[in-house]
Amino acid sequence: MNSTNDNIKLIMQKPNKMPNNPNFSSGPTTKRPNWSLSNLESASLGRSHRAKECKDKLNEIILRSKKILGLPENYLLGIMPGSDTGSLEAAMWCLLGRRGVDVLAWENFGKDWVIDVVEELKIENRNINEADYGQLPDLTKVNFDNDVIFTWNGTTSGVRVPNGDWIPSNREGLTICDATSAIFAMPIDYEKCDVLTWSWQKVLGGEAAHGMLALSPRAVNRLETHQPPWPIPKAFRLTKNKNILSGIFEGATINTPSMLCVEDALDTLNWVENIGGIEKLFNRSNTSLKYISNWIDNTPWVEFMNPDKTTRSNTSITFTIVEDWFLNMDNDKQREVIKKINLLLDEEKVANDINGYPKAPPSFRIWGGGTVEPEDIKNLLPWMDWAFYTVKNQYA
Repeated sequence: MNSTNDNIKLIMQKPNKMPNNPNFSSGPTTKRPNWSLSNLESASLGRSHRAKECKDKLNEIILRSKKILGLPENYLLGIMPGSDTGSLEAAMWCLLGRRGVDVLAWENFGKDWVIDVVEELKIENRNINEADYGQLPDLTKVNFDNDVIFTWNGTTSGVRVPNGDWIPSNREGLTICDATSAIFAMPIDYEKCDVLTWSWQKVLGGEAAHGMLALSPRAVNRLETHQPPWPIPKAFRLTKNKNILSGIFEGATINTPSMLCVEDALDTLNWVENIGGIEKLFNRSNTSLKYISNWIDNTPWVEFMNPDKTTRSNTSITFTIVEDWFLNMDNDKQREVIKKINLLLDEEKVANDINGYPKAPPSFRIWGGGTVEPEDIKNLLPWMDWAFYTVKNQYA
């Protein structure tokens, strides 16, 4: 059976194997393997988050996260409201204004930080370094005399920075890194990041609304010596009378956290330690990317949105259809095709939530973070072929 038509006929037969878990959403991402509500029975529910028992659990998340990640000992780490967005915006509102700002944007969230700098904080001395989805801005053009805002991994584009080598150690400005879909999944050069932010619901598969904020000594010094020219909302305030609010970094959160979500985060951190730590999470994500890469190398109808292997994400794995009949359609028709393929996979209970980001070009996005079983991704890929050719026949 060597002809193309015979191969397609074979592909159009429904595969026998299904993923055990069809959840491939990029946020909130799937829970860890073998997760159960019963694992959260020790949650401190109905208690004040200021009670010692609750503060101890919040501080345990801080201490265990710092240890598992290997964050520098002199970095502060705290829990913030508003998920990764709240953490990143708190950093911007409290730290910016002393210097000019460079913002790197090659996907939706980076573009959001551009809006904050341009339209909300109205910083006049600014450089906006943008690139299309699937591409990375020219990192050699970044001015590190300015403060620099960037995402380590573009959640909506599948493009990450290759490493931290492009960031000088003797920089004058601060580097503010949105690391939410990178941290716990790929190596990050922490010393090149004065601020790191992330959320529990990305690589850890936690619940929404809680963010993490890591600050280098340089960032702490800026907080304690700089008064921004704009009012700072209460939920973002990190200092009082130019003194760091140390309680934030010891479990005394700015506003009320969900202790059920706290228990869930602790459960996942415990799982990470039990399976072998951060390197094991890296390996799981890299294996998922390898399965998809091998499939794309042998599949004519699909290509990565990001053509560069050195900057390709192993968490937000994004790809699109490249056959002429699809490329000759307008944007709305292309989205219709993607939607039909996704609907088929959803009806067969083999893949949920793998549509590309709404503002990105029409595409698929399979989450490859550490809570996803790589074998589930491997078992999904034949279903992708089946669904594609099933829908393609409707347009023949």
